[in-house]
Amino acid sequence: MATSFHVAGLCPSASQFLNDDFQRGLARWNRERLAPQMIEPDWADRLASDQRMLRLEGAFLEELRQEIAAKAAEAPEDAESFLAWFELLKVEGPGQGDPLFPWLAEEASTDALRLFFEQEAAGEAGFDDLVAYTQIKLPSRPKLELARNYWDEMGRGNAKGMHGPMLGDLAATLAVEPRIEHTVWESLALANAMTAMATCRRYVWQSIGALGVIEMTAPGRSAMVAKGLRRIGLSDRERRYFDLHAVLDVKHSEAWNREVIAPLIAEDPRRARPIAEGALIRLTCGARCFEHYRSILRLPEQCTGGE
Repeated sequence: MATSFHVAGLCPSASQFLNDDFQRGLARWNRERLAPQMIEPDWADRLASDQRMLRLEGAFLEELRQEIAAKAAEAPEDAESFLAWFELLKVEGPGQGDPLFPWLAEEASTDALRLFFEQEAAGEAGFDDLVAYTQIKLPSRPKLELARNYWDEMGRGNAKGMHGPMLGDLAATLAVEPRIEHTVWESLALANAMTAMATCRRYVWQSIGALGVIEMTAPGRSAMVAKGLRRIGLSDRERRYFDLHAVLDVKHSEAWNREVIAPLIAEDPRRARPIAEGALIRLTCGARCFEHYRSILRLPEQCTGGE
């Protein structure tokens, strides 16, 4: 697919952040710091370590921001024009139309689908938690939409409808055990970037853009993964996580754009740039994942986009 977007630095040899060691360390720290804890005697000592990690996390995000700065600067500052620019990302953004997904739908073996899912699940930051962190102190209209989105993620109060456990059930069905140690750095970087934007208030507008672009671009990919899972024999119940997101996220995206992004930019046009940054960071990190997955899955040459 022809595109006006270029994903720079897919082989970032000069980066101190885009590598296995840093991303695994950051992922472990995120897992530990966000887990419910008891008060420990050394809590004050841990603050020094946390401060060091927060500085590194910030430098990591700043590198990602710099990478997409020129494209983000093109985003309009009035709400209507911004939405038109934003919605084009569904077609022209980094990673869109990647040949990985038609291949997963039509040709991938069971083992290939298992490997893909294991990498994706290990890099999953938890959309429900990201939304919960992001909504803190937002204006009422966008806050309400994030609340509705969160309620859907929570199965609307029904434990069997919660999206997180659905993902865990699918992991059990496919007999995979997602682990940081076995996950490529690109997938970890995606989750780490999403976590950083949601949990650090200076990146709240970036988080809005990143979450919104997930809702907008995920349905097509989810539908193709669901098709692949159906092809290898998974039942409706077993693949419901992807079937659900192929449909529900379309409605979420429409509401997110109308109730979250548009009013936020109308209220303060300065928010347009960071919202655009978050969307482009999310898509660029995803594009890196897709490229690496194609490599380790050894897709046929005709399925690699000529790379």
